[in-house]
Amino acid sequence: MKQLHLLLREGRFEEAEAGARALEAEAGRLRKRGRGVSVAWHAKTLATAVACAHGRGAQVLAELETLTAELSGTAGSGRRLLLVIRCNHMLALNSVGRYAEAEAEGLEVLRDLTRLKHLTPVWDIELCVLDNLVDALCGQARHEEAEAVARGNLPRAAGGTVAALHCGLVRSLNGQGRYDEALAEARRFTPGWDRALAGSLGMGTAVALHGLGRRGEAEAAVREALADCEKSLHPDHPRIREVRTMLARLTSDGPPEPSDEEAAHG
Repeated sequence: MKQLHLLLREGRFEEAEAGARALEAEAGRLRKRGRGVSVAWHAKTLATAVACAHGRGAQVLAELETLTAELSGTAGSGRRLLLVIRCNHMLALNSVGRYAEAEAEGLEVLRDLTRLKHLTPVWDIELCVLDNLVDALCGQARHEEAEAVARGNLPRAAGGTVAALHCGLVRSLNGQGRYDEALAEARRFTPGWDRALAGSLGMGTAVALHGLGRRGEAEAAVREALADCEKSLHPDHPRIREVRTMLARLTSDGPPEPSDEEAAHG
């Protein structure tokens, strides 16, 4: 499992999911049924997490719901695993536009995490839930609330959640029409490479530029975001559809306007 988690962190989604599925199948042949069931649960949890990160959340929604039902009421490490699964379920719900359901699930998980904090470290799960909550709130056009969640938790974020919450903050500012602030925020921070976030910050930059009337720069940014998405994400990822929709909107009214720099050079 450690090797599979390493593959996930390195963005090698296809290898990580294939390995997790193979481990899940092998677990069914273990002699000790209790051990086999536990390994299968962990392997399936990892496989579904990879699918969500890759952009195939819709395909594993039913599997995540089955896992949730199977682990409901478990004790020990099973309680933590269940919360990870429910966090991934939030991500899958967001990917299919079921934002209110994702929000409701997130609030329930946060309450459960509060009861576990004194037993085991859960801050990493909590930050992932909060990142998904930002997306759920933005999806419901509740951008002020999303901004508050992102800003309030960025100072304590670590690893991939820093970049994820930062992208959520840019999106929430764009949603409020605060394009100057969104652009400044997008350019303030250059996150480390994270395949799951491919195109996200570029899309936020493009939205801000378009909102400021800088259509030529916005088109260049959105084309770069699309190339990043198509290189790194599954073709069914909702971000790809979002970026393509924006590109179509930008190019439907004729050639892009020149940027200030292009205009200055004739």
